[in-house]
Amino acid sequence: MLETGVVLSLAGIPLYWHMPTTRTASSLPDSATLWEVIWHHREIVSGFAHSHPGRGLPGPSFEDVTSFAAIEDALGRRLEWPILSVNAMVCCRFAGPHRLDYRRTVVTHEPAWTHELRLRSYPHFEEVLL
Repeated sequence: MLETGVVLSLAGIPLYWHMPTTRTASSLPDSATLWEVIWHHREIVSGFAHSHPGRGLPGPSFEDVTSFAAIEDALGRRLEWPILSVNAMVCCRFAGPHRLDYRRTVVTHEPAWTHELRLRSYPHFEEVLL
């Protein structure tokens, strides 16, 4: 498993697949390219989704929420932050009042792009589901 991310448009269309060569099963480093894509598309970016290892409901790490807050501060608006495991999806959104207060909501109807994210994250995704 390698963590993978995707920048999403307001229409729910993937704008950029983030798969740096330095990614691992437990980290997804940012890059200048990722920031450039987000900034270039800032008017139409709805959020950034990424995968976490394992099964069950994933939760945001401290590094995740600090990244969420930094990107939202730079853009001046709130985004959605989906996180996927092998078999579940949540979406994190700012809940306030503090800068790092994000609430996790379980997603029951997954968008079409989630299958592609899992394929890019889990090399044997189809086998894992069995």
